[in-house]
Amino acid sequence: MPDAPRSVLFVCLGNICRSPMAEGIFRHRLAGRSASPAFHVDSAGTGAWHVGEAPDPRTQEVLRRHGAPVPGPARQARPDDVEQFDVIMAMDRSNLRNLHRLYPSEAHGRVHLMLEPTTGGDVPDPYYGGPDGFDQVYGLLDEAIEAWLGRWGLG
Repeated sequence: MPDAPRSVLFVCLGNICRSPMAEGIFRHRLAGRSASPAFHVDSAGTGAWHVGEAPDPRTQEVLRRHGAPVPGPARQARPDDVEQFDVIMAMDRSNLRNLHRLYPSEAHGRVHLMLEPTTGGDVPDPYYGGPDGFDQVYGLLDEAIEAWLGRWGLG
């Protein structure tokens, strides 16, 4: 993994809950750092169910409450993402496996679990739960993003 990536892609299953939340948090954290380099940041889903849809309303609410931007419409992860992004963050092991199938083996070293620097576990999918699950996911993602920024010398 590069010491100071310039592009990050966040990936979950449908790109309406976890990955757009991570994208919004990451953009918000970068905006608060005047010395931060320019980043290309995006999010995607391994599935195509929600392509073109806005993030889940509960994701939007949590991001707005924390002053973070709400990303644009959902898209599906593509094989050429490995050419455009230095680091690709999978929200859970299932999505990590899907990305390993999508990308050539030489790119696997750039695909990481989002919570690798914190718990090392999976970011739970809050889709079928209530608002508390979205708050929990926000906390997990915020903590992990701060840890990644610290690893990259942007903390």
